Amino acid sequence: MKFPEQVRRLAAVTAVVLAAVLVVRFVVIPASYFSTKLHRANAVKREVARPVSFAGVLACRECHEEQFDAKSHGYHKNVACETCHGPSAKHADDPMTVKPYAPRDRKFCPVCHAYDAARPTGFPQINPTAHNPLKPCITCHNPHDPVPPEVPHECSACHAQIARTKALSSHALLECTTCHTASEQHKVAPRSALPTKPQTREFCGQCHASGAANPDAPKVDLAAHGGAYLCWQCHYPHQPEGME
Repeated sequence: MKFPEQVRRLAAVTAVVLAAVLVVRFVVIPASYFSTKLHRANAVKREVARPVSFAGVLACRECHEEQFDAKSHGYHKNVACETCHGPSAKHADDPMTVKPYAPRDRKFCPVCHAYDAARPTGFPQINPTAHNPLKPCITCHNPHDPVPPEVPHECSACHAQIARTKALSSHALLECTTCHTASEQHKVAPRSALPTKPQTREFCGQCHASGAANPDAPKVDLAAHGGAYLCWQCHYPHQPEGME
């Protein structure tokens, strides 16, 4: 069987390219180029040659045990010392001469604690413009154990995103405690002492059932509307009009 001219040319070009690749792979390039052991050794050598910048938490603990113990039991227990104080290897080597960075203005803490809707529910967030204006954060908060000087009086201190959503909804005038009951323990250990939430359809029905006293609230027939589902399983209570 005789192949067309263009097929023979393509085969010849393919053979030349393949031969060139094999020659480069096995003749031109040394075998050491593909040695993971050699590359790993060179990488280790390169990294070891870099100047050491961070001291590590154990070095901090040797001299600052009181601060370390306070931090290890507080809300910043998962924040490394050098996250706030910067690379401190030189300070660890010569502590009397080289002093680590210590945030003293209002610009540093809001990097984590300024309001951001993307942060998880319950993460402490503030409006830096309105929250104790112009005062350094350390005026009121010990950074190693950042418990507020007094328990927040407003739910929005931790639930800023929910508060902002509710403020634009038809439930804007309802206090959080209308639907939720929170123990005192919730204020200091929020994830282990959760607030309550309505567990019956009749709770929302106090305002929204047919014949309920509130004349301005939308009304439904509880017996026919939503089946056996709790109201908040279909309607987001902080902005109920946003659900269909």
